Amino acid sequence: MAATDFKDYYEVLGVSKSASTDEIKRAFRKLARKYHPDVNQGDQVAEAKFKEINEANEILSDPEKRRKYDQFGRYWQQGGSAQGAPTDFGGFDFSNYGSFNELLNELLGGLGGGFPGGARTSYRTTASPGFGFDTGASSAQFDQEASISLSMTEAFRGTQKKFRIGGESVNVRIPAGVKPGSKIRLRGKGQMNPYSQQRGDIYLTVEVQSHPFFQFEDGNLVCEIPIAPDEAVLGAKIEVPTPDGSVTVNIPTGIRSGQSLRLRGKGWPKAKGGRTDQLVRVVIKSPKSITDKERQLYEQLQQLRSYNPRAGVPTTGL
Repeated sequence: MAATDFKDYYEVLGVSKSASTDEIKRAFRKLARKYHPDVNQGDQVAEAKFKEINEANEILSDPEKRRKYDQFGRYWQQGGSAQGAPTDFGGFDFSNYGSFNELLNELLGGLGGGFPGGARTSYRTTASPGFGFDTGASSAQFDQEASISLSMTEAFRGTQKKFRIGGESVNVRIPAGVKPGSKIRLRGKGQMNPYSQQRGDIYLTVEVQSHPFFQFEDGNLVCEIPIAPDEAVLGAKIEVPTPDGSVTVNIPTGIRSGQSLRLRGKGWPKAKGGRTDQLVRVVIKSPKSITDKERQLYEQLQQLRSYNPRAGVPTTGL
């Protein structure tokens, strides 16, 4: 499908493709007088049209540029080899394609259907300048990349996803413990190399969606647990969720807000077996409202408290 922003310079000037140089010049002069900025002051539409007319005239009034434009359409500027020598494509009309990827999809088969979880494809297919294909290209040059979005549960436990690639249905096993940025290789599912008749691979880059409780950090699972001020002072036993269910955790006396406790072997699955750790980040949470009795007790505690939390704070500024 051709790109909607492609400019047909013949149409811009209102002439046929067989128009002579003089006909092109006359058409340009007529339109230039009509859309000249001096005649249409402040008219941005006319200004844009005038620039478009100039661009069309620049290409079509130059015999060499016009010849390339006629042969290669929107790719006329790439119509030569890396050394600038013209390349003969046997009259192939590139103007029917909106981009180089569209051309490759037409020639090489392309990807059809969708990827689950919002997966996206981006082509890495390689060709030499001026679209002169390298007949010795390896299949790796026809590899493709896509991203796949997984929930944290899917990434943790592993799952299976069904892909539609062209007319083919492919089941892909996602191993347990894949991490953000991990790549999953689908062998022989990429673009077809028309010379070797071998297909490249597809590489799926894993994206892990955020979770309301757990975060993935430096290979470990991290969670945040609020505790009351009295639990921080006196210590406590609390229940903490893990991927395997809740466990009882001892809160030591005098714990600080922001301090982390380590639950060994309760974190993310390792590639060779076992698990990383789960870090429990403690946050001391003061109540927003208290009863009259609680307020009375807190006031008594305030009077009795011997501990000064600001003992190390300097009394003067800089």
